[in-house]
Amino acid sequence: MQVFRRLYSSIPEAAAVARTASTPRAVRLRRLRKRPVAPGQFDANPDGLTPTEYARFQRDFAKGELVGPDGRYLTEGEWLERLDARRTRIRGVRTVTNENGEKELEVVGQKIYLPNVVFRLVRNHTPAGQPYNPYEATLRVPQSITKTDIRSYLQAVYGVKTTYIRTDNYIAKLDRVGRVNQKAYKRAVVGLVDPFYFPKAVEDMNAEDRQKREDWVEESFQVQERLKTMKLEMLRMTRKQSEGWRWRTTQTAKRSNIVRLIAERRAERENAIASIKERIRAAREGTPL
Repeated sequence: MQVFRRLYSSIPEAAAVARTASTPRAVRLRRLRKRPVAPGQFDANPDGLTPTEYARFQRDFAKGELVGPDGRYLTEGEWLERLDARRTRIRGVRTVTNENGEKELEVVGQKIYLPNVVFRLVRNHTPAGQPYNPYEATLRVPQSITKTDIRSYLQAVYGVKTTYIRTDNYIAKLDRVGRVNQKAYKRAVVGLVDPFYFPKAVEDMNAEDRQKREDWVEESFQVQERLKTMKLEMLRMTRKQSEGWRWRTTQTAKRSNIVRLIAERRAERENAIASIKERIRAAREGTPL
């Protein structure tokens, strides 16, 4: 599989659209007031600069900070290449020379042995009709975890290389009586060097893939069998308190068998009533049966 590095000027068009959709909401609304973007489109110019990058390029150009080694001003594409070279650096690591004189990467920061924190990988927020951004990953982490901890954890434990990390805290919500409905957590949006495609959601699968997934879940975890056993156990626990109750066999425990038995007994009762009515009518007429 071909692997793309996270270069903003060379990412596929679908990833560029997803990058526009994953922009922070305040920034996205501010950009939409200046330049509306239709759903499914990206806000970068032909050279690949986003509105924020283009404004930064204009400021640096006005201050005279874009003069190259040859004495001429950098173009938008050259300035973006220089910016991408800084963005795509692997953060949280450094190059060191070992005892054999070979260069290798070393994780900067404190090493983590048997970490007792839980990093939960969740699906990226993708608006309806927008492509999924494979160059970002969303994690739910404890509130005590910092960006440096996240970067070191992913690099040391899983070998995941990151380019940027955005974090925001979600405070627990309280209901009317003051009870906590949801735990507080911190969300971390991590920029990835190598793309990662999250498995398809159930609603995005076709009928065949959805059926295969349900069969695999049932075979691996016995969900329906466990629910059936739970229902029978709850029925036994609730009915056991009644006096004279006895456990019935599976012939009367199933709904289909119960309905069939009720229909048979109803037919027997109706036949008995019809027979009695016929005898009463014959007796009134004096006709011997």
